[in-house]
Amino acid sequence: MNNTLLIGLSRQVTMRRELDVIANNVANVTTTGFKRRGGTFMEYLMPVASADTMRAGQRKLSYVADDAGILDMSGGAIEQTGNPLDVALRGPALIAISTPAGERYTRDGALVLNAQGTLVTHSGHPVLTDQGPVTFSPSDGDIRIAADGTLSTAQGPRGKLRLVDASNPQVFENAGGNLYRAMRPVGPAPAGTRLESGALERSNVNPTAEISRLIELNRSYGSLAQMLQRTDEMRRSTLSRLAEAA
Repeated sequence: MNNTLLIGLSRQVTMRRELDVIANNVANVTTTGFKRRGGTFMEYLMPVASADTMRAGQRKLSYVADDAGILDMSGGAIEQTGNPLDVALRGPALIAISTPAGERYTRDGALVLNAQGTLVTHSGHPVLTDQGPVTFSPSDGDIRIAADGTLSTAQGPRGKLRLVDASNPQVFENAGGNLYRAMRPVGPAPAGTRLESGALERSNVNPTAEISRLIELNRSYGSLAQMLQRTDEMRRSTLSRLAEAA
């Protein structure tokens, strides 16, 4: 019966982690460019645990395991803003930026100029081009961002936004602040990637689906907790009767 409790506990742990994933998705429904994650679960066969103490009946036990979850890179709704520094990505790509912790990536295309004229995110992180961070002066005039990411002003081209390939989203892990960190080197974005200037991509979270899953998960967690409680009570009762018989 201890094995039963451990198997149930492994499922409770994964459900708790999935609850955290769903809660984070819901909290970022209105976050620009946010990409939801979905929990993934797998069977884990414990190599040294067995269901019976008799050698003839030994078999591997099936536990529940999870991982960091699947990053859903499907596109969110595009909303026109009219701001020339806003860009929405179309295609599996991320914008490269520079942070104190190193290079990071984002789908948040709400770009601004800081006090020094450097193109940055709303969090103040410099946006990277093929020539590194880019700084503009008042004499440059209006800034335009082409569909291929080229930055230009009245004085001419000023570089091209560096976009990286996100066609394999499992390469990226969340780094906080709507940023991602690459767990291994990533290449440039696919040739078909396009930017839409004067627009922003909204979150791809479906709040109705997430809330429904949250309710389902809470019910499953409660049912499992009741089952484990009954199993524990049965174990205690059995031990008590064995002690009385002895």
